[in-house]
Amino acid sequence: MTTSLKEKIIQEAARLGIDKIGFTTAEPFLELKEPIERQRAAGQNSGFEHQNIDERIYLEKTFENPQSIISIALAYPTKIHQEIPKDGKRGQFSRASWGTDYHFILRDKMQQLIQFIQEVAAAEGIENHWRLAPQVDTGELVDVAVAQRAGLGFVGRNGLLITEEFGSWVYLGEIVTNINFEPDAPGVFGCGECTRCIKACPTQAILPEGGLNAQVCLAYQTQTKGMMPEKFRKKISNVIYGCDICQLVCPYNQGKDFHFHEEMEPQVDEVAPLLQPMLTMTNAEFKKNFAHLAGSWRGKKPLQRNAIIALANLHDRSALEELYKVLANDVRPVLRGTAAWAIGQLIRKKSEERETALVYLQAALEVESDDEALAEINQAIEKIK
Repeated sequence: MTTSLKEKIIQEAARLGIDKIGFTTAEPFLELKEPIERQRAAGQNSGFEHQNIDERIYLEKTFENPQSIISIALAYPTKIHQEIPKDGKRGQFSRASWGTDYHFILRDKMQQLIQFIQEVAAAEGIENHWRLAPQVDTGELVDVAVAQRAGLGFVGRNGLLITEEFGSWVYLGEIVTNINFEPDAPGVFGCGECTRCIKACPTQAILPEGGLNAQVCLAYQTQTKGMMPEKFRKKISNVIYGCDICQLVCPYNQGKDFHFHEEMEPQVDEVAPLLQPMLTMTNAEFKKNFAHLAGSWRGKKPLQRNAIIALANLHDRSALEELYKVLANDVRPVLRGTAAWAIGQLIRKKSEERETALVYLQAALEVESDDEALAEINQAIEKIK
């Protein structure tokens, strides 16, 4: 009966637009314990992960009598098919943040699949026996480990799941259940001797011995809320959320661009927004323009801080007036300090703007009370002088 049910689920998943599906056991993920503990001890966690290590490894810690896990993947686009206007300097959101927040899309797909399974259970007269619990990457499980064991693909050197059909351009979700399914064959490591992602990473976040130092990953740095360490600022270029570098260089990803799901389609002004207007956008504007993106989850401030950095990296001296306003008027020290840094980057020592910049920086220095912002202002003054 379970084999028949498995086939029904696979067929329904295809009808629902789920691009890949696999099944695995609920056995503990013992192979993850040592790497997770080593990463934590080394201070290489992002802090965004589920913090209870045992719950990430043993399903019975969070689900009564687990028997199987259903793993799903949805392929997302990698190219914008709209023309990007040349009307000003623009930022970039990483591809995993294009379209509607993938957490909502995955949960909706999994909920529809669960409803189908429950309908099958009702027809069998056992609706009270089958239990199913969905989760995305905000849950306890390590979704790439689940997906690899369920046969969707393999975990590459960069820590991402790589599928044969779609490369690593996939969102992952899983459903834990007390139904006993026949497991699929796990994925087999396929990177061989290739180390392109390791070599391409600007911060050496991908470790040669395996694993990721999340603290120096640019994707993590764009999501922090404090002052971004100076050593990372120029490395993010004009990206205001995430990082795609390790995926862009991966051989498995070349030529991959799938547009299967309308809700994932990128809109230019959302995923490549004009940077200067972001500096003064209101909460209402943020909610209207960005709240539905996965890249908005940390709020407005990190995106505005990153937009300031991007303007400096793009050498946009037309942004100086807006940066002076941020320096003088913004209530958030992180933005004031970042604006001071950007001003220091944009002013040429012999330019006509030099004296104006020094006036604004000196005025800011006299009233600033935040130590980090003060350090940035002083550094900008010294650089311009």
